[in-house]
Amino acid sequence: MAFFLETLFGGLMVGMLYALVALGFVLIFKASGVFNFAQGAMVLFSALAMARFSEWIPQWLGIAPGLLGNLLAILVALALMVVVAWLIERLALRHLVNQEPITLLMATLGIAYLLDGLGPLIFGSAVYSIDVGMPKDPIFVLGGLFEGGLLVSQEDLYAAGIATLLVIGLAVFFQKTKTGRALRAVADDHQAAQSIGIPLSRIWVIVWSVAGGVALVVGIIWGSKLGVQFSLSLVALKALPVVILGGLTSIPGAIVGGLIIGVGEKLSEVYIGPMVGGGIETWFAYGLALAFLLVRPQGLFGDKIIDRV
Repeated sequence: MAFFLETLFGGLMVGMLYALVALGFVLIFKASGVFNFAQGAMVLFSALAMARFSEWIPQWLGIAPGLLGNLLAILVALALMVVVAWLIERLALRHLVNQEPITLLMATLGIAYLLDGLGPLIFGSAVYSIDVGMPKDPIFVLGGLFEGGLLVSQEDLYAAGIATLLVIGLAVFFQKTKTGRALRAVADDHQAAQSIGIPLSRIWVIVWSVAGGVALVVGIIWGSKLGVQFSLSLVALKALPVVILGGLTSIPGAIVGGLIIGVGEKLSEVYIGPMVGGGIETWFAYGLALAFLLVRPQGLFGDKIIDRV
């Protein structure tokens, strides 16, 4: 029982990180109606910025590396992602207003390749580390219920707590603020939103900035766990089944989908993997997403599409 709970808990922690990546996709889709293939590149770019600024800023200011340097690096990296969002809107999206979704989709592909190239060009292509003080040593919990307790990663606990706070903040932002309601209006119909005075260009800058902030948080967490390297941009591929499962328009769906994928991967790899030779963790998410596409294409929480004639 203890081993099962350890596996389950590990899956939940990984699932929260998948949900964070999926949130970036959901945010852009809710505001523009297009799937943002640049989200993985934004994660890599922001993680590279954070890793390098945490090295450079203490040198520039003559301070010891530590908490102050990390906080300044986060602020500078966040400001950089806002500038990137402004440039994306000014140079690309502004010229594609009211175009077909496939046009915007191809634009995000171009943005992805551009960021994948600019990141290593500006910050370097080596493998960098990010240390924001999250403890990495595992701890034992619930020793009174299970002999020896359950082995839990402290880093995963901190990451899950950060992810939970971010998700709650985004949910409140979308549901309770005037800007959040404007974002949902733009997602429903660009032309109708413009006709009632919602500035589309400003809305797109805001949503891409928020998505950039989410990408920065994801980049810091995954960079702390795995190191900052090109494979970070591939982490976003694991978010594709998550948004298919939860629904492209639903923030709660991204969370639930991430948890289901994370737990399903871990449990299937541990309990079914040995019977089939292993490797289930690499394709389980995509198999589950394919099954959902066949029976419920809009996902668990996505809006059902109804065509009236």
